[in-house]
Amino acid sequence: MTQIRVGDAARFLGVSDDTVRRWIDGGILGSTKDSSGKVVVDALELARLARRNAVLPGDPSDIGRSARNRFVGIVTDIITDTVMAQVELQCGPHRVVSLMSSEAVRDLGLAEGSVAIAVVKATTVIVETPGGRA
Repeated sequence: MTQIRVGDAARFLGVSDDTVRRWIDGGILGSTKDSSGKVVVDALELARLARRNAVLPGDPSDIGRSARNRFVGIVTDIITDTVMAQVELQCGPHRVVSLMSSEAVRDLGLAEGSVAIAVVKATTVIVETPGGRA
């Protein structure tokens, strides 16, 4: 069982340490103590809690797609030249950057502050782990 300290759990969930402690006290999240006496939570239980509590904005497009990785967000930056553009969205805690034609930016009416949906469909997804793991 992978154990995560309260402060790290809070960072993963984007909440305060006190919130995680309240969840532990309220029985929402189980805990134990590690070998040094620090309160820890089970990583799998934490992941399941994060999934249950995930609040994602609704997709305003109401379009069916085969792609499952869709992130609704707000455009925070657009850098364009005569041919290409870099569009940055903030989708919850995630920053998503897309490269597209400047023409596409104009056709979509993208501007800083507009709502947009990043749709990711890829055959390769790279998964990394923290350093020191074999």
